[in-house]
Order: sequence, then structure tokens, then C-alpha cells
Amino acid sequence: MADDLPESAPPGIDPSTPTFARVYDYFLGGKDNFAADREVADMVMQLVPEAPVVARGNRVAIERAVTYMARDLGIDQFVDIGSGLPTSSNVHQFARSANPAAKVVYVDNDPIVLAHGRALLTEDGVATFIQGDLYEPAKIFADAGLARLIDMSRPVAVVLAAVIHHVPDERDPAGVVQALLPFLAPGSHVVLTHLHDAGNDPRVEEAKRILQSGLGGSYFRPSSEIERFMEGLTILEPGVAHVTEWRPDGPPGPLEHPLHTQMVAVLGRKD
Repeated sequence: MADDLPESAPPGIDPSTPTFARVYDYFLGGKDNFAADREVADMVMQLVPEAPVVARGNRVAIERAVTYMARDLGIDQFVDIGSGLPTSSNVHQFARSANPAAKVVYVDNDPIVLAHGRALLTEDGVATFIQGDLYEPAKIFADAGLARLIDMSRPVAVVLAAVIHHVPDERDPAGVVQALLPFLAPGSHVVLTHLHDAGNDPRVEEAKRILQSGLGGSYFRPSSEIERFMEGLTILEPGVAHVTEWRPDGPPGPLEHPLHTQMVAVLGRKD
């Protein structure tokens, strides 16, 4: 995460404006970020030096959920909406480790995400990136690139990793999630991770303010509200749970870090 990374950017991308995807990339130790992104992330880490553990906890939960769906439920089609920048571990790697037949379509509306994703992750017949907006599900599921890999008449897993907490209340986050459901066949699943209003660390309150002023979003919400976003789905055990306590590989135990209470995961099935 060197501070001397070149600030050149693909056409149409403003490196002076921070984005969620690039701040998250920085938290995960990636290199696809600019000074503006690092400035926001560093301000958060000055208050909460352990902030990157929340991002890492999110990846742990997504890995477990994708592996469970691919291995135990036999799902071999995944659509990752708001995928963000490629990292050292991605949904298609989790899925194919558990089910070699799995195919993944990544969806994002950030041009830099698409540029990097298409360069690094596109594998013929395995994974691809398409441009799409969470607020326009009909366009996502009608996209020709998605149709080449995904058969929407069969069960599909939709991954909403750390994306719904960027939807403000006035955009109706519950409605945004539920607008996806008519496009999904019975037996499909939706996994969602979301920033959690745990209310147990006063430093986090100032970090929230920085994220919301610097990026214009990042809404921490209580578990009861996050559960409401899954209306229309059957929520599977263990319900809305802290990311490191959602289907752990071994017996449930204490959280590895107190900040893991700031992110929760939930998985639902369309019957």
C-alpha cells in the first residue's frame, strides 16, 4: 500500500474522488486505489487502527456462504452484485473449490472495477464481469454477458457483499433487495453482509462520520432492520449473525476481534 502509487487512471475515472470499492481494496491490502481513497481509509484507521479486520471478516463470511451453497446446496451459478475490485480471494475461487462446475458473473457500476475485473478475472466459461446497477435489476438479469453463463430458469445464488449498507434509507434498501427476487428461480439463495450498529465502541461513531462524509454512505443498521431486508426469503440458520460467527468451520466461539460485531451476515432461500 505504498503512498507513491501513480495517480494515472483510465479515461472517465476521477482519482481525486474516493470510492467504496477502492477504500475497501486499501483495507484489504490491495494496490488498486488512489491518494483520495487512502486519505479516507487512513482517517478511519487513525481512530480505529483495526478497521481492516471488518473488511477481512466480511470476506470470511462470504467465503463460508459461497462454499456452503456450492458444496452443500449444489448451487453452481453465482451473481455477485456490487462485487468491488478483485482481491486475492474471489467468489469464483471459493465456489469452484467447492463445486468445479460453478460459474460466476460479477456485476459493478464502477468503471475502474470493470477495467480491472475484466483484465484479471475473466475466464471463458467460468467467470465474467458485466456493468450493472443494483437499482436496475431488470437490466442486470437481461444482460447478454450474464446470459452466456447463467441460466436464470435454474437456482442461482446472489451475493450482496457489503453493498446494501451503502443504500440510504430514502432509496429503500429493503425494496432494493426484494426487487431482485422476481428474477430468481425457486431454490435460489441471497447472501447479504452489512455494517452493523453494534453500539459497543465509541471510536466507531467518529469512524462512521468520516465514512459518511468522505464517501456519502456506509449506514450502520441494527440486526432487526437487516433481517427485514430479507422479507420474501426463508432465512437459514443461524439468522443474522456476526461475520465470524456465521457458520464457523469449528464450534462457535468468541469473536476473534471485538470489531467483528460491526459486520453481520445473513443467508435466505427463495421457496
